[in-house]
Amino acid sequence: MTINTVGILGSGIMGSGIAEVAAKSGHQVVLRSRKQESADAMVASLDRSLTKQVERGKLDEAAKAEVLGRVTATADLHALADCDLVIESVVEDLDVKLELFKELDLVVKSGAILATNTSTLSVVDMAVATGRADRVCGVHFFNPAPMMSLVEIVRPLTASDETIAEVTAFATACGKDPVEVKDRAGFIVNALLFPYLNNAVKMLENGTADRDGIDAAMKGGCGFPMGPLALLDLVGLDTSLSILEALYAEFADPNYAPAPALRRMVVAGHLGRKSGKGFYDYAKR
Repeated sequence: MTINTVGILGSGIMGSGIAEVAAKSGHQVVLRSRKQESADAMVASLDRSLTKQVERGKLDEAAKAEVLGRVTATADLHALADCDLVIESVVEDLDVKLELFKELDLVVKSGAILATNTSTLSVVDMAVATGRADRVCGVHFFNPAPMMSLVEIVRPLTASDETIAEVTAFATACGKDPVEVKDRAGFIVNALLFPYLNNAVKMLENGTADRDGIDAAMKGGCGFPMGPLALLDLVGLDTSLSILEALYAEFADPNYAPAPALRRMVVAGHLGRKSGKGFYDYAKR
């Protein structure tokens, strides 16, 4: 099956980013959020992103208009009925995703692929919640989706070879570099990244170095563009805590056990950039 029309669920930054990637590569896109206002806000966010690209000379006005013309915003789940591929990018809560996949299975046409943008959760759980387990997989974009080249193609035990081939072709058509990975918590990137981030918090807790020293050491010593504590603020401390909890639940590896300081900061509402305060104070910037 050729993927022409892509449905995207979720009103966050990942949803609008994936929509931009798909629309710029020539796909028709249906953006669905629970409220029309939030769906319209996603299109407005896409418009702003494209406008910046025009201002920088990376896109012309005609191309911008073409991209926006491929995108439809809706609050109606049934508007996804004729999509060839539907990618959900809602909250990282398995119960929420399971209910959504059950609904999508009833609404979206037979033979279409249902995919999740989860960064950690079990894809097979979502697959078996539907009547088309062979047509369910993970298509994990990274933030910001328009800039990051990697897409993890997650193969649950139930997915067919045809499904994996089709979503891999879709990611390639979007100008991305797809990498196939088995359905294990964290996949490749987060399974390797989050022990590092978690141990940076533990290092801060035990006083090995201060915040600025830890971040400066990893940038200067390893050539990383951002230190681990600044990266945690960017990802979101609540999101990071959820990822670590999912990894620890699957592997019971002490490296995945969330640092107590991370949990306390989430309880306090210090979530990083999204709340204005995390390891760094963004309200003062």
